[in-house]
Amino acid sequence: MSDHKSTGRTLQTPVLLIIFKRLDTTEKVFEAIRKAKPVKLYVAADGPRATKEGEAEQAQATRDIIKRVDWNCEVKTLFQDHNLGCGVGPSTAISWLFENEETGIILEDDCLPSESFFWYCEELLEKYRHDTRIMQISGVNPLLGWRKDPDYDYYFSEAGITWGWATWRRAWNLYNYTIPHFQEIKDKGYIESFHFYKEKVEWMINCLDEAYRRLPSVSWWDFQWEFTKFSNSGLSIVPNVSLVKNIGFGEGATHTFETVGFAVAETKDITLPLRHPSFVIRDIESDNLYYSQHLRTTLFKKVKKKLKRLLAR
Repeated sequence: MSDHKSTGRTLQTPVLLIIFKRLDTTEKVFEAIRKAKPVKLYVAADGPRATKEGEAEQAQATRDIIKRVDWNCEVKTLFQDHNLGCGVGPSTAISWLFENEETGIILEDDCLPSESFFWYCEELLEKYRHDTRIMQISGVNPLLGWRKDPDYDYYFSEAGITWGWATWRRAWNLYNYTIPHFQEIKDKGYIESFHFYKEKVEWMINCLDEAYRRLPSVSWWDFQWEFTKFSNSGLSIVPNVSLVKNIGFGEGATHTFETVGFAVAETKDITLPLRHPSFVIRDIESDNLYYSQHLRTTLFKKVKKKLKRLLAR
């Protein structure tokens, strides 16, 4: 079995880098991409806000990162003139990627991947290309490396995190920013009947209620993606170790004001080729452990704070 390094291979999977104005974090993420040398790099940037002094200059300096591409790579850009916000902006960028590609690795400007993250994604994108049960490949392990079954390098979950991830056009085509079927699914009790974990139900309904109520100006996109996976009975792949670290917490962040433990845990590399399970079964024990550790305590409280903060704007 080889080590985690690419051993001279060329990354064939297109990479989407979503940026805004944070040059410091963007540089670090770009350098990680540069080591992987993808043959195609998509860079999407939201527009600066006219009300924020100096933001246009910061945004331009960050966009100039593409001038540092020094490997054989096709670069495509989607630079917005006006600010779309933290909801429409990223979802528009991802849709743009899949208008052009069948598969893609998606990184925001504060999601720093390990070297093996890209190859982990590429191997799994190919293996599950036609398996519609799988909708997402996540780079974050929210259990800090704990695994029920250490015989394999990943497990199947309903709760994949989007801080460094990959997917297919076939899955993203199911996404709708306005979640048109949410009210029906909520009113008929499908969320409660699907989830037996009380905090998960409360978290999901609270987040989606706010998203639905605030449309079209809601400032997030990932809760809608969570709903897309749920409403299509989709699974996410979660690695045994975290391959991505969120470096965007604190001053200058748009949404990630408060640190979540697993998000800032040091990344590790994973050995390739991966050890694949011969079955596709959701690991309910791991999901419930995640919910008990993070939804009931830290993460659920932070989501409620985040909602209150956004409503106060």
